[in-house]
Amino acid sequence: MASHNPQRPVALITGGAKRVGAVIARALHAAGYDLALHCRHSTTEAHALADELSTQRTQSVFVVQADLADLQTLPKLIEATVSQYGRLDALVNNASAFYPTPLETATSAQWNDLFASNAQAPFFLTQAAWPALRAARGAIVNLVDIYAERALAQHPIYVMAKAALIAMTRSLALDLGPDVRVNGVAPGAVMWPSDGKPYAEQDAMLARTPLKRAGTPDDVASAVLWLLRDAPFVTGQIIHVDGGRGVTV
Repeated sequence: MASHNPQRPVALITGGAKRVGAVIARALHAAGYDLALHCRHSTTEAHALADELSTQRTQSVFVVQADLADLQTLPKLIEATVSQYGRLDALVNNASAFYPTPLETATSAQWNDLFASNAQAPFFLTQAAWPALRAARGAIVNLVDIYAERALAQHPIYVMAKAALIAMTRSLALDLGPDVRVNGVAPGAVMWPSDGKPYAEQDAMLARTPLKRAGTPDDVASAVLWLLRDAPFVTGQIIHVDGGRGVTV
């Protein structure tokens, strides 16, 4: 803690060890944020990223491991971050489960799992973080999805959970102002799910996108950083980082 400059802003990023979360972590760290990097299973990757970034700025990243479905651990993530750094300026709710749940085979366990990471954890993390964020006049960014507003075949529970997160973003922007801003980023084709889509389907999707290309995780990270640092009069908004796909049919 001695190495932390109390003037430096602090961000907690859930699911920050890999994929888009890790790119967000790098972008915020490069912009001067010290980080609490949350992971569930990816502890090796989280510690490797923390070690790498800490060589750039000593003791500027620490790792917090938790299953976000366990509500008892959520306040502890906030407490650990504030204990480490003395403040909290930004909460990035990035962690997300994603898989198909066709109606005919969907289970209550899948419902609970998908809602836990995509809606329940962001809400109760916000509840726990609010006093510290209010003291810092900080901000929250929720990672939502363009499909929360346009539907994705065979993924009804995921789509519903992300739609709940959009509703939460708008509701809490109303309730937490003027001290805390709450916004969302809705990525389009940025990083294909690890199980992959067929290439023909990818090409067809990009052909319908005004910018005719996929985005990158850096595009998402830039939007997150802008909302946290450079948009003091923006709250309750969902920023679509989708190459314009949201305007197509």
